[in-house]
Amino acid sequence: MSLTLLRCLSFLFALGLSTVAAGQTPKPRTVITTDGEIDDVDSFVRLLLYANEMEIEGLVYSSSMWHYKGDGQGTTMVSEMDMTREMYGEQTDLRWPGEQWMQEVIGDYASVYDTLRRHAEGYPSPDSLLSLVKVGNITFEGEMENDTEGSDHIRNLLLDSDTAAIYLQAWGGTNTIARALKSIEDAYSDSAEWEEVYRRVSDKAIIYLIMDQDATYRKYIAGAWPDIPILYNGGQFGGLAYDWQRAVPAKLHYWLEGDFMGNHIIKNHGPLTANYYSYGDGRKQTGDPEHIHGDPERLDSSQWGSFQPYDFLSEGDSPAFLHLLNVGLHSLSHPSWGGWGGRLVPVDSAGTRYEDLAAAADYNPFTRKRDNAYAITRWIPALQRDFAARADWCILPYELANHPPVIDPEGELMRTVKPGDLVTLQVSATDPDGDKLFYHWFQYGEADTYAGKAMMILNKSAVKLTVPRDMKSGETLHLVAEVTDGGSPSLTRYARVVLVAE
Repeated sequence: MSLTLLRCLSFLFALGLSTVAAGQTPKPRTVITTDGEIDDVDSFVRLLLYANEMEIEGLVYSSSMWHYKGDGQGTTMVSEMDMTREMYGEQTDLRWPGEQWMQEVIGDYASVYDTLRRHAEGYPSPDSLLSLVKVGNITFEGEMENDTEGSDHIRNLLLDSDTAAIYLQAWGGTNTIARALKSIEDAYSDSAEWEEVYRRVSDKAIIYLIMDQDATYRKYIAGAWPDIPILYNGGQFGGLAYDWQRAVPAKLHYWLEGDFMGNHIIKNHGPLTANYYSYGDGRKQTGDPEHIHGDPERLDSSQWGSFQPYDFLSEGDSPAFLHLLNVGLHSLSHPSWGGWGGRLVPVDSAGTRYEDLAAAADYNPFTRKRDNAYAITRWIPALQRDFAARADWCILPYELANHPPVIDPEGELMRTVKPGDLVTLQVSATDPDGDKLFYHWFQYGEADTYAGKAMMILNKSAVKLTVPRDMKSGETLHLVAEVTDGGSPSLTRYARVVLVAE
């Protein structure tokens, strides 16, 4: 077996995942930790619209290098992180947005909950979401000395009897996650159970970091829990962040501009999406004096560029949960395959740490060179149309809204082939609204381990190709069927088939 294929399979086991039949895949378990920045609020609004696609098991306030509450006694701190140490120096507290904003947004989710669940099963009740809101370690950047309601909640999840992987999303610092792990170490490290507990937690926890926003991963988690898989997004998220105009190809800007964002998502779609911060919207977050983005008079003086009212602001943390969505690309168990949450590549032979290194960059056809952000920005039209459809779900009856097509790949999703074989790949698809379906196949070359291109003959829902004769044993070709409906907004889902050379 090739090293590449072995790594693909070993990563499944490293994450504690199992292969299940189509249609029976359990929804991923997840906990969100957040420092409450305005882009966290925007990510949270989108998250709630997709709350039926995952098992949300915790919503935890945490601190970061950008936001902390302070102890109220005048105690000061200086950041351990180079950037914020230079920016802020010694502080007693920093830009803290409070511990109520998630509850307030969930209150607006409650107003549209009954309408949302007419469109899809599985939306959690507002009360169940409120019960998951916990206050974690928020006093200072990197504070992990004390057990908190939030760290206790994460600890208990990691120790519960459910062996399914649980994705711990760090939208801010990792300190509350670190405290949960430290409390487990403190309780068991001197006991006969430690080895078993260590292995069970390491097989269960997966941490998705949006940058290192405090030093607790480096100083504690990496050394004490080296076997916990890490998904590290240190830059790709920039395609969905404040200076998106620089990262997103100009021909895709429409999907993030005020005409689209304001009319199709933020305005006239009910109270939930009205929480969504945008450029020049006249809004101001309590507690954060640096939130000036909503001031219409500052649109042309932003450090990030020049904007118009209702232009997309930032969702820098959204890749952490977009990675969990099952849209047919299978990137959840294979981060290097790429998907709506971007593409991350392994940095160690064990396959337990994935990062957005240079090898994770995708070819940008607009600039004709590889581009790290393009691993996310390539999906923006589909992402934004899907977002707009979910915003419609907040206010429209089922028959007046659009819903994504359902794709059924025919045959195995990973197939062994011989160089020179003539292969036909076929998918079938249905649309719940009866809309016309449009098919497109493409080779996702950046996810391939074969360096060349396959010659394909497209025929609607099928594609024919001759397996390249120079493919070496173990090399892979990724062929993706992209199915888009004719509804409004049009919605896209995928099926990926991976060909592995004998």
